[in-house]
Amino acid sequence: MNLTSYDWSIVFIVLALMILSVVLSKRYMKSVADFLVAGRSAGRYVISVSSGVAGLGAITIVGNMEMNLIAGFSMAWWGMTMALILLFITVSGWVIYRFRQTRCLTLAQFFEIRYSRNFRIFAGMLCFISGLINFGIFPAVGARFFIYFCGLPQTIPIAGLEVSTFALIMILLLGISIYFVLSGGQIAVIVADFCQGLFVNIVFVIIILFAYFSFDWGIIQEALAAAPQEASLINPFKTSHIEDFNFWYFLIGVFGVMYNTMSWQGTQAYNASAISAHEAKMAGVLAGWRGLPQTLLFLFVPIVAYTVLNHADFSSIASAVTANIAGAETDAIRNQLKVPMVLSHILPRGLMGAFAAVMLAAFVSTHDSYLHSWGSILVQDVIMPFRRKPFSSQQHLKILRLAIIAVAVFIFLFSLLFKQNQYIFLFFAITGAIFVGGSGAVVIGGLYWKRGTTAAAWAAMTVGSGISVTGIILHQLIDDFFINGQMFWAISMFGGALIYVLVSVFGSRRTFDIDRLLHRGKYARPNEQQIIRAVPARGWKILGMGKEFTRFDKFIYIINYIWTGGWTLVFVVGTIYNLSHEVSDSTWMEFWRIYIFIQVVLAVLTIVWFGWGGLRDLKRMLSQLKGSERDDSDDGFVREEQ
Repeated sequence: MNLTSYDWSIVFIVLALMILSVVLSKRYMKSVADFLVAGRSAGRYVISVSSGVAGLGAITIVGNMEMNLIAGFSMAWWGMTMALILLFITVSGWVIYRFRQTRCLTLAQFFEIRYSRNFRIFAGMLCFISGLINFGIFPAVGARFFIYFCGLPQTIPIAGLEVSTFALIMILLLGISIYFVLSGGQIAVIVADFCQGLFVNIVFVIIILFAYFSFDWGIIQEALAAAPQEASLINPFKTSHIEDFNFWYFLIGVFGVMYNTMSWQGTQAYNASAISAHEAKMAGVLAGWRGLPQTLLFLFVPIVAYTVLNHADFSSIASAVTANIAGAETDAIRNQLKVPMVLSHILPRGLMGAFAAVMLAAFVSTHDSYLHSWGSILVQDVIMPFRRKPFSSQQHLKILRLAIIAVAVFIFLFSLLFKQNQYIFLFFAITGAIFVGGSGAVVIGGLYWKRGTTAAAWAAMTVGSGISVTGIILHQLIDDFFINGQMFWAISMFGGALIYVLVSVFGSRRTFDIDRLLHRGKYARPNEQQIIRAVPARGWKILGMGKEFTRFDKFIYIINYIWTGGWTLVFVVGTIYNLSHEVSDSTWMEFWRIYIFIQVVLAVLTIVWFGWGGLRDLKRMLSQLKGSERDDSDDGFVREEQ
């Protein structure tokens, strides 16, 4: 066993604190809206930290490490191409602001109001199926991490039988996640995820500092420089021979970030949990700062792992890692385990336990959020549209809990039986595209274009999902099919968007009342207006700051502009210079060293900033929930007056 008693004590203390946070918060859950969206009471810092760790997950940590072990530093360079897109999305409130104005509890409720009930049912089923398959490998990846990282046996003798440790760990971790979400719904999820998010970021920064000061920069450069020609892990302009995680992978990702804003529903409850549309937008603005520790760990730790696996000075550790993972079922699983196993050999006592606790927190935070999301979607968007009248409040909560348990049972069985044979993020791309290939066009068109039609929505979803399913089948029939999961995602997005526009333009001439959908003008809700106070500026002024902004809000916006603009300038100037000059690996390594130093300093500052702001938001959220009156009709059922 790799963990000492001291390491295990850290894990159990963190778990106990997580459970305590749920026990203390579950009493605030008193209605369906509380269970689904925390009574729309969360502030920007709570939303940002909680949704961030909810989207992180043990599988995301493993997936990023797997990807960056192949891509190296080049990922960080091409990742800068997202800067302007993310700036536009966050400061303009792209999609998020308008969706919050609809007051919909789920995306498919919006689909019914904007398009039709039949389309809601179709989209809800498609979203649920896509999400369930995508979610299916989460428990398996997390369980394997704990078995190999902690050095657990493959089987455990129980009552004279050899029981699979893999299955037992999945049952244990899923059981904890189920308890969290059933206890207090989205309220308990937000509170637990916020506490876990702060802990995760603190440990990430400590691990980054440990790795930075423990490994000689010259040795790291020697290891990376030995990579094959045109598959450089140092110079992003010499990566033409890197397969899968290359320039095109990131370019598709840039487009997908904007096209699929809010489409993916794994953490959909956070989309409607903010106290106002403005707070939802500000949470998005803050997300880039909140994610600094995570992004930096995903970049630098795989670089260190690559050094350990490929430099002669660490040959004994590399041999031990190879021997440890030799028994894994497939190459895909062995690739997932390389970086975690390197960490199990280089992290000191105490930090081993802290990282195991981080992975436990990340596992639970993602699973409780995803179980909540997919269980809610099953009820709200697949079952409820068939009903002529809404459930009673008690019936509604009961069936939501049963749906969540059913989702947990499915992903347990899927993880137990499914044999993964491709990279995690490519699996995510192709399975997620079943829904998001067409939903991006449907969401954007529905919120921003009065000409978007129901027929166009049906066509976009059908084409997008059809392309993705075709890709999945081809990959099952043909090993190493030449179009990977990321490319199929790109094709499905393009096909879905094109057919949505064509059918809307050449179809019905009827227009939709966007003001009614967004509760604007004569449809405005007085209570909501007191919170929002103003709508964002339009046209070229969309990046401006309206009357709803406080002085500190404006300060955050300005700093965000400076930060994003600065790195964009670095990217543009660096790209032009590299295309016209030969830049040495040593120059690039010095750049990456400075880059990491800047990121570490800011990561430390953001932990303090978000910790203070989040605790303040959490206090306000629980105070509002304690004193507010509940509306039992606020349950996501679309009534005639809507």
